[in-house]
Amino acid sequence: MNKKYIISRKYIDLKLVLLLAGFYALFDLMLIAKTAYMQVFGMDKMMVFSWSQFLIDNLLFDYIIVVSFMTLIAISTKRFLRKNYSWTKIISTHILFSLLIGIVIRLVVDLYYILLGRTTFAEYDFERSMYRFMYVIDLNFLIYFAMVFIIYTYYYVKEVKKAEKKQGKLEAQLVNTRMKMLSSQLQPHFLFNTLNSIAVLTDIDAAKAKDTIADLSDFLREILYDNDSNRIPLEKELRILEFYLNIIKVRFSDHLNISTEIDESLLPKLVPALLLQPILENSIKHGYDFNHTDLEILVKIYAEGKTLIIKVENNGAPVEAGHKLLLKRGMGLANINDRLENLYGNNYFFEVRNKNTGAGVETVIRIPLEN
Repeated sequence: MNKKYIISRKYIDLKLVLLLAGFYALFDLMLIAKTAYMQVFGMDKMMVFSWSQFLIDNLLFDYIIVVSFMTLIAISTKRFLRKNYSWTKIISTHILFSLLIGIVIRLVVDLYYILLGRTTFAEYDFERSMYRFMYVIDLNFLIYFAMVFIIYTYYYVKEVKKAEKKQGKLEAQLVNTRMKMLSSQLQPHFLFNTLNSIAVLTDIDAAKAKDTIADLSDFLREILYDNDSNRIPLEKELRILEFYLNIIKVRFSDHLNISTEIDESLLPKLVPALLLQPILENSIKHGYDFNHTDLEILVKIYAEGKTLIIKVENNGAPVEAGHKLLLKRGMGLANINDRLENLYGNNYFFEVRNKNTGAGVETVIRIPLEN
């Protein structure tokens, strides 16, 4: 695709330009109807009137200048919205532009008359020109702000639709994450192993067996019913993870050691819901092999400036593929990446990689720090 075309589409919204052009065309049609009525029934019928001069010299030039000027205003407005300027600055700028557009139209029409020879530079009366400008300044002001209102309404509706679409996608992804987690945990081997562990515990440690049943119940309930929000406090996310880890520790007994380093000041901060469990599950699932039968996992959560960092490390089997290839292979990792992208745009980092020390794998996530 042509590079200039891509740039023009980035800054110029053709639908908005057509909307502005249509609005001003409607205004001009009303003006033509008013002029025709005055020529037929009003006092103006006694005056010499040229429709060609009125339509070409006045309306055509006025239409082209106004639509071109408002296209520039639409581009500027888009920049105003992106940079979050104060309303005082925005309104002051638009008041200045509303005066400027009237002056530009007046001067261009005067220059056009001079070039056609209808008047000369010697005969040109600047004060008379400014009088004509002041005569319609209120009308220009109202038309300008009517078109600015159209521009802001257009962008507002567009952003609302975009936000609704994004929210719908996030909600669908959250449901998809829950269903994948539930499907994973309800697989026969998971339930069989967990229930078998509980059965063994009933003979040797009845209290622990009850705790494991409670953890399984709480974990499944969290997946099914709670956490309707896409972002939840870190404290709640860690509580959900704890239910899962308690079950896993029973199954793997002495062959799995999981430790945490959590900055407790971050517990109220918001993180994506159901984020940690699939990362831990992936680390456990792929960490074991014939050469790594004892697995140690470290979960670290801390902040650097305005960035929240989640790091899950293990001393298990190394990954044999790059991060991009891992995303294509594993639906769980791809789902995590898609959710992060929809929540934070390009303002996040996610990677599964071998540790620099060569002993184990680490999963690193960096997201904006949110209250």
